[in-house]
Amino acid sequence: MSARERVVLDAAPSLGALYAKAAGSRLRALLPGGQAAGGTLPEIEHRLEALVADPARLVDYQRLMGDTVRDTLPSVFVHGMVFPVAMSVMVREDFPLPLLGMVHLSNRVNHLRPIPASATLSATAWAANLREHRAGTQLDLVVEVSEGGEPVWRGVSTYLARGIWPGSRPGAPSEARAPFTIPARTASWKLAADTGRTYAAVLGDYNPIHLSAASAKALGMKRAIAHGMYLAGRALAGAAPQDAGYDWEIEFATPVFLPSTVDVGYEDRGDHMVFSGWGARSGKPHFSGSITTHPDGPASRA
Repeated sequence: MSARERVVLDAAPSLGALYAKAAGSRLRALLPGGQAAGGTLPEIEHRLEALVADPARLVDYQRLMGDTVRDTLPSVFVHGMVFPVAMSVMVREDFPLPLLGMVHLSNRVNHLRPIPASATLSATAWAANLREHRAGTQLDLVVEVSEGGEPVWRGVSTYLARGIWPGSRPGAPSEARAPFTIPARTASWKLAADTGRTYAAVLGDYNPIHLSAASAKALGMKRAIAHGMYLAGRALAGAAPQDAGYDWEIEFATPVFLPSTVDVGYEDRGDHMVFSGWGARSGKPHFSGSITTHPDGPASRA
């Protein structure tokens, strides 16, 4: 039985209002006497009932991703629907880390069965597992989604607050990464300078680091970068099964600066499919992940 206190939201929060609140909190923290970041995660969960997909926005999303227009919800679209609930946890006054400037490290998602586009969903979000990282502090944002009381989707997003540690700065060595070997190329994505704004117009995620060079530089980036979930949505489009449950994960290595060309490769390994994306010119890895269809479903396809 969860010991978390539950807060039931009256309506889906506006992401624009949440980002504005996060910006205000960041400014107050920089002022003399501002509250230092750190501490513990609040034992709280936010819940939203009666969440229904907007049909026009769903079609816009599917077309943006190059996915099939169909009457079930793509997994990243579900993430977009419930993201404001997770964000509302991260902008609480008692949340110990600044939202703006956080680095998106990875996602792990269980898409338990096909979800009808007309489904009425409930979402519950909370923060967990605050822990050290070689570059700061990381944590998980967990969201569970149900339809009529039946779990249908669960996502864990991991974020990093750079340069902020829950205790004294650790002296841990850098984690060794396996060398990246460029796989066979399956596709190339040409991402325009306005890719972040286009994605934001569909799913409402107007994080400044994705919108323009000026707004990204204000948060320490040299230019705007693509949304991690845009990259995940593109990777899953046409590769994730449409008529079965599946699990997927993605890990982000280096940001995709806009404009850019990303080469992508898929490999079917029988019981699951792996994918990766890298810079067409630099050869540096941007992301890697996998898709595993549930045993009672058809094989994944690229």
